[in-house]
Amino acid sequence: MKSQHLDLITSVSTPTLNPAGTVAVVATSRPNFDTDAYSGQLWEVITDDSHTPRRITRGQHDSNPAYSPDGKVLAFLRQDAKGRPQLALMDARGGEPLIVTNRTFGVSSFVWSSDSTRIAFTSLVVEPGRYGTTAGVAAGAEDPRRITENRVRGNGSGWILDRHPAVFVLDVPQLDAEPFAEPVGRMALAIKEDREPKREAFPRPRLLSDPHFSASSITFSPDNSRVFFTSAQHETADDDLVTSIYSVALADGVDVEDGKELSAQVSAARLEVSGTQPHSLHTPVFSADGSTLFLLGQELGKSGKDFVARNTGVYCIPVAELPSASPRLLTDLETTDYGDVHSTLVPVNTKSSAEPAVFALARVRGAGELHQISATGKTSIVSQGARVITGVATAGGRIVVNFTDPRTPGELGLVSDTEVTALTDFAAPLRAQTQLAEQIEFTATAPDGYPVHGWIYKPTNSNADGPHPVLLNIHGGPFADYNWGYFDEAQVYAQAGYAVLQCNPRGAAGYGRAHGVAIKEAMGTVDMDDVLAFYEQAVAAHGDLDAQRAGVLGGSYGGYLTAWIIGHDHRFQGAIVERGFLDPFSFVGTSDIGWFFADGYTGTDPAKILAQSPMAVAENVTTPTLVLHSEEDLRCPFEQAQRYFQTLKRAGSEVEMLVFPGENHELSRAGTPWHRKQRFDAILDWWSRYLPI
Repeated sequence: MKSQHLDLITSVSTPTLNPAGTVAVVATSRPNFDTDAYSGQLWEVITDDSHTPRRITRGQHDSNPAYSPDGKVLAFLRQDAKGRPQLALMDARGGEPLIVTNRTFGVSSFVWSSDSTRIAFTSLVVEPGRYGTTAGVAAGAEDPRRITENRVRGNGSGWILDRHPAVFVLDVPQLDAEPFAEPVGRMALAIKEDREPKREAFPRPRLLSDPHFSASSITFSPDNSRVFFTSAQHETADDDLVTSIYSVALADGVDVEDGKELSAQVSAARLEVSGTQPHSLHTPVFSADGSTLFLLGQELGKSGKDFVARNTGVYCIPVAELPSASPRLLTDLETTDYGDVHSTLVPVNTKSSAEPAVFALARVRGAGELHQISATGKTSIVSQGARVITGVATAGGRIVVNFTDPRTPGELGLVSDTEVTALTDFAAPLRAQTQLAEQIEFTATAPDGYPVHGWIYKPTNSNADGPHPVLLNIHGGPFADYNWGYFDEAQVYAQAGYAVLQCNPRGAAGYGRAHGVAIKEAMGTVDMDDVLAFYEQAVAAHGDLDAQRAGVLGGSYGGYLTAWIIGHDHRFQGAIVERGFLDPFSFVGTSDIGWFFADGYTGTDPAKILAQSPMAVAENVTTPTLVLHSEEDLRCPFEQAQRYFQTLKRAGSEVEMLVFPGENHELSRAGTPWHRKQRFDAILDWWSRYLPI
C-alpha cells in the first residue's frame, strides 16, 4: 500500500438485520481525496450470499443504520448541508429518506423503541451564546468562561464544560405523508398574524434528560415507558471516573425549542444501577425477553479513578430488582477484557438461548473474539481466530458481524459453527492496486523470561531478498494493542521497503490485567525491555532483516516509549516521536485527561515522576529525531512536542518538527485525507534520509 491508496481503505459499520435475519444493512466509510473528507453510504447485503451487495443510499456520509424492530423502517444518520448528522428514516422497501431532525449540533446516537413507534436520540445542548448560537458573535468574541471543574476540554471537541449530550425522544412520523411545503403568500401572512397555526418542517422532539449532565449509550426499557442511559450525576462526578445507569420516563418529556433546552424544567433522572464500590458502569441493554439488564463496567478502586489497565467486565441484574447498587459480575476481570472502542452488548435471541444472554466482544492476544455470556455467567466462544470482530447483530437465527483482518480493513461476515464467512468484498480494489504484506506472528522472550507477543511485516517491494532496514513501531495507550486487524501504517512502510516489527509489551491490553498493570508507576522499565527484546530476537530469527539499519517510532504512549528509548539507547539510525506523552509534569493541567491520567501511570511522587519522564533524559538523545504533532491535540498537547523539540535542539541534537494545523490526537486514524497522506509522505521522507532502501 502507498500513501495515495488511502482512499481505497473502506471501513464497515456495525450491521443491522431485518427481523427475519435475511437482509443486513451496513454503512461504509472511506477517505475521499476529492472532498478531503470521509464518504460513505448504506449497503444492503443478503445474508444467504445469494445476491451481490448493493448501495441503497447516495448521501455524502450516511452512517449508523438500524432497522425498526418490526422491520418496516430503516433509520440512519445523514449529514445535512452544514455537515451535521441528522436522523433520517427510509421505508425498508426503498425510497427517498425523510430527514426528521434539524438539530443545531446534529444527532450523535439513537435507538428504536421495541414497538417501532418512537426513537430516542442524543444531541448536544449548549450554553446560549456559545459556538455561533448568537448571530454576529464569533468564537473569539464570546463571553469569558469561568472554570471550576476538571472536565473542561476534550480532544477533537474543544471546550466541553458548556455543552453536553442530552436525551430526546421523537414520535416516528408517517413516511408516506405529504411532504412539508413552506407556506407562501396569503397563508404565510395568516400564520405570521396568528390566524393560522404555525407549520414546522420537522417534528419537534421532547427533551427527556437534564442537559446539564452528559448522557450516552441509551436504550428503551422493555415496556417502552423509560429510557435508560449512562451518566455521572453524583456529587463527586467531577473528581472521579465513576459512571452509573440512570433512567427517565417518556411521560416526563418536555416540548422545547432547539436552543432553549437549558431553561427547560425536566424531571430528575432516576438512578438505576450504581455498584457498591466505585465503578464505571455503561452500555446498558435489556435481554431479549426483557427480564434482565446487562451492562459493561470497570472497577475503579477506592478513589474512583484507579483506571490503569482495568479490564471491562460484563454485569447483569434482574429487572425485578431495579433500582439496585449490586449488579452481578459475570466475567473474570483479571483475564478477559470486553472493552476498547468496540465495546458492545447485543441481546441473544431467546429462542437460541435457554436463559437471558448477550453477545460481547473480547480482545484476546490481538484477536477480537465474539463471546456469548449468560445471566448465570456461562461464557462460550462464538467465534475466534486471526481477525478483529468489531460489531455484531443477530435475528432470525443468524449472526452477522463486521470484522477486519490482515487483508481487509472491513467486511461483513456470517458466523456459523465459530467460522466467519465473508458476505462482502469491499477490500477488492485495495488488493487489486496494492501489495499486501503478510502479518507474521512472533513471540520473543524479555530479559526476565517474560513472553512478548507481536508480529513482523516484511517488505513487498522488488527487493525481496533483503537485507531489509527495520522499523520498530510502538503502539499508543498504553492499555491498547496491536492486533490481527488491517493496519495501514505497517502496509505503507512494508511496500516502501521496510520490515516492520510491532508487539504488545507489558502495559498493553488483551493479555490480562497483570500484563497491563505491570508498568503502573514504572513506565520505561519492563515495557522498554520487552520492545527491545522483541526487536533483537526478531532480527536474529530472520536473516533477511538488517540489524545494522533500524529506526524506532510510535505515537502517544508509543511516542513516550520512543523518546524514552532514544534517551537511553543509541543503536537506532533515526526516530519519530509522534503526539507523545513526553512530560508528566506539564501534562497535568494541559491535557484533557491530565487531571487523572499522569497520576495513574507515573504516580504523584516528584522524584519517581522525574525518573519516568522522557523530558528528563532528552538531553542525552543523539538519534536524529522527527517530532510529529497536531496543533489542536488536546490529549497530548502541542506544548509537549514544542518543549521536547526545543530541548533536543538546545542540546545540539539533529531534530525537526512537523506540525499539522487543524488536526488533533486522531490525525493518523481520522485526520483529513490529505493530511493523512502528507503524514505518510513525511514519515517515508524521513526514513529515506536516515534508512535509505
